[in-house]
Amino acid sequence: MLWTLIRRHLRPYLPHVAAVVVLQLATILATLYLPSLNADIIDNGVATGDTDYIWRVGGLMLVVAMVQVVTAIASVWFGARASMGMGRDIRRSIYTRVDRFSTEEMGRYGAPTLITRATNDVQQVQMLVLMTLNFMVMVPIMSIGGIVMAIQEDPGLSWLVWVSVPVLMVIVSLLVTRLMPLFQRMQDNIDAINSVMREQIMGIRVVRAFVRERHETARFEGANAELTDTSVRIGRLFVIMGPAITVVLHLATAAVLWFGGHRVDAGLVQVGALTAFMQYLLQILMAVMMGTFMFMMFPRAIISARRIGEVLETVPTLAEPTQPVALAQEGGGARIEFRDVTFAYPGAESPVLDGLSFTAEAGRTTAIIGSTGAGKTTLVNLIPRLHDATGGQVLLDGVPVTDLSRATISRTVGLVPQKPYLFSGTIAHNLRFGDPGADEEQLWRALDVAQGTEFVADRTTGEGESAARGLDSSVSQGGTNVSGGQRQRLCIARTLVAAPRVYVFDDSFSALDVTTDAKVREGLARHTRGATTLIVAQRISTITSADQILVLEEGRIVGRGTHEELLESSQTYREIVDSQITVEEPA
Repeated sequence: MLWTLIRRHLRPYLPHVAAVVVLQLATILATLYLPSLNADIIDNGVATGDTDYIWRVGGLMLVVAMVQVVTAIASVWFGARASMGMGRDIRRSIYTRVDRFSTEEMGRYGAPTLITRATNDVQQVQMLVLMTLNFMVMVPIMSIGGIVMAIQEDPGLSWLVWVSVPVLMVIVSLLVTRLMPLFQRMQDNIDAINSVMREQIMGIRVVRAFVRERHETARFEGANAELTDTSVRIGRLFVIMGPAITVVLHLATAAVLWFGGHRVDAGLVQVGALTAFMQYLLQILMAVMMGTFMFMMFPRAIISARRIGEVLETVPTLAEPTQPVALAQEGGGARIEFRDVTFAYPGAESPVLDGLSFTAEAGRTTAIIGSTGAGKTTLVNLIPRLHDATGGQVLLDGVPVTDLSRATISRTVGLVPQKPYLFSGTIAHNLRFGDPGADEEQLWRALDVAQGTEFVADRTTGEGESAARGLDSSVSQGGTNVSGGQRQRLCIARTLVAAPRVYVFDDSFSALDVTTDAKVREGLARHTRGATTLIVAQRISTITSADQILVLEEGRIVGRGTHEELLESSQTYREIVDSQITVEEPA
């Protein structure tokens, strides 16, 4: 999975990779040439007292060193461009795929792990590629070149190379074997701590309201302790590596000096050649050590690549049709039809909706009411295709929604969700989600219908020169700096700006007082004339004027008709009406 992921996303940067290879080759050749020049100066310049020779060869060494520095810097630059660009492309691929996920896939993964995979996991792969381009190209070339040059300087000491390198590789292999499962656990621990933190931040008001700070602190400390414990265990293995490598390097150096000293004394090798041999041996071991650090990154990168691949290979259940059908009529309302629709969530024992059949005619208002858990929200979510029915068909103007493109459904159906959500930015920015080209007059008209003109016009954020008023006033993420009722009215206005053919209001008036609710519905009746309207509500007063009311109970339609007809024919509806009248009478 790691190589597949890298190969796929590194392909556009192959010229950069080629430049890294060429520049690294030049750097390594210069690095390997320097000890030979140094040995030449010692044997032919210092030993004979030839100052001119020392200056001449020393000048050449300086030129070679400058080439080494320039090519090394350029190599790092090209490597960074390639690896960072690849990381950007992987993050974009993850976001694009997640953006197509249905509610089922989002529920399967969860937001915390998707955030971790798009950030921390991508960073691990990105850093591996960066280190590979900067060092892994150098490791084999320097190792092979160093061995050749070392043997050329003194073949009699070459056995030190064949002893030192395998010892170092054995140590590395043992450590990597221990690190693989720890890195997998570490990524899971990061997911867990992200999940706890995200849940606590989003639910901070509930935590404070129920004075559960100590309990939530204990939860966080538990997740944090697991991550800390795993990190410490990984750190201990890294701590072992440093001394182990240092011992090998020092033993190799001592062996070169001991055995090489005897060879110098016997006249088998010159001092300069022995010095060069020791430098080459150290270069070989340093190359192996850098390769070791690379291999230390591989386990975690493999785990991260596997997690990224799981997301990229997930096929969204709500796939785009290969040949989408266009709706014949673009103006007026759209006819909605449910034909024996059944829906069950994955893994559920029983369906949420069971055999629903009804028609919402164009230009008319259909209301849906029922007890909590009756399936009202699930029903309306099938219309904009947030879910696909597990049985039966949902049709818009006679065309199954599964045959329509997402763009067509978005233009046709406007949904005000049960949980209103605003994005960080300005009020105008949020309202233009429905129509990016809408002018201010359209925005104010929509706000007027949604009874939001007054509070938006009076709204001011910021101080001094940065103060913004009205449509330009800022909205925090999720709309947390406005009240629940204001948030609902802004979401209603956002849908009105889009001007769809079908309006779906999923309990979108629950935070409004009775007077505001009545004014909003009065404005909607004028503004949405000719469009198809579906209203999910808990409050009877919200739906009394609907052309058709559907009463849901345990996923089935147990009553349909107007308000007056249901009062006579539906026991469930009468019970809902009576319960609300009973509650309102004492007030």
